[in-house]
Order: sequence, then C-alpha cells, then structure tokens
Amino acid sequence: MNIEGIKVSTQKSAKEVYAFFTDLSNFKHLMPENIEKFEVDGTSFIFGLKGMPEIRLVLKEKIEYSKISLGAASSKLPFTLVAHIQEVSENTATVQLQFQGEFNPMMAMMIKKPLTKFVETLSENIAKI
Repeated sequence: MNIEGIKVSTQKSAKEVYAFFTDLSNFKHLMPENIEKFEVDGTSFIFGLKGMPEIRLVLKEKIEYSKISLGAASSKLPFTLVAHIQEVSENTATVQLQFQGEFNPMMAMMIKKPLTKFVETLSENIAKI
C-alpha cells in the first residue's frame, strides 16, 4: 500500500525543516488533535490516537536536508513513513509525506481510509510549522 500526502509549502528553509524532523519530539506538533499518548525514546517515538493501537516509529534513515525515513518498530505491521524535503528558495521548502506498507488485502482495505486521513492531517500540520 502506498499513500502519498499532498506536497505542502513551508516558510522555512530545507535545513530548518530537516532539523525540525530530526528532533522527534516535534512530531507531536504534527499529530491529530485526538492524540492520547506521545513519548520520545532516543531514536524512536510512540504515539496513540483515540480508539487506535499505539504505534512506535523508529528513525531509519536521514539524508541531510532532503529525506527523513521512519519505520515501524514492529515487524507485524511493516511500514515506513518518509518525509521528502525539497528546497524551493533560501526561505522556502516543500515537504511531501509518503506512507508505504505491506499488508494483506483485508488489512489494507480496513486501514486505507484512516491512514490516508492521518497522512493528510500530518501534511496539513506541516504547513503550519
């Protein structure tokens, strides 16, 4: 399953956006309003949304000023969430989130809509940073 968020523009440089994403505690500012739990632990964070199981994301890859990749800590639900950062000008960058997961067809059908909404919410909140 592949879900691409909208490409959003920020009034920050690619370097500033990259720094924002590499500080995992900042992901709390991107989460939906119905977040019930958010804890950072080294190179990972765990979050829980109302009515959903808790998910731990681990920082998997960093490419300076252009890409941050987070992956699921559990192999039961293998997925990645990637932020693609592109510099537009000295004080402007765009960010596009991409979710990639390997789920059986039944699971994919059940979670596609909420995951799409989640990626959309994260994308909308990136524009506000």
